[in-house]
Amino acid sequence: MYHLTIQTHFAAAHNLLNYQGDCENLHGHNWKVEVTVMAAELDDAGLGIDFKILKKHTKEVMNYLDHKYLNDLDAFRGSARRRSIFPGLFSIVWLTVWLIMTSRWKK
Repeated sequence: MYHLTIQTHFAAAHNLLNYQGDCENLHGHNWKVEVTVMAAELDDAGLGIDFKILKKHTKEVMNYLDHKYLNDLDAFRGSARRRSIFPGLFSIVWLTVWLIMTSRWKK
């Protein structure tokens, strides 16, 4: 199994509704993101996954999130009512990159 990992980041704001504390107010975070993809075998060029393609599509996901108010994004509707926005962040980054990688490398 071959692995390729890239690291990136984005900044975004959110607030937790009905929290009864400071986090109920609008506030922001600088998020660190690590994306790892796996390939079972290498292609004819000796690549499991093209680094440039992984970076390009990860950047598309980061652009969707960067400097946004997460509560307004469709992917997070309802998650603001919970005490953590992490499940929504994980889901959108993982699912989006997984779908892109799956469609790109399935032959």
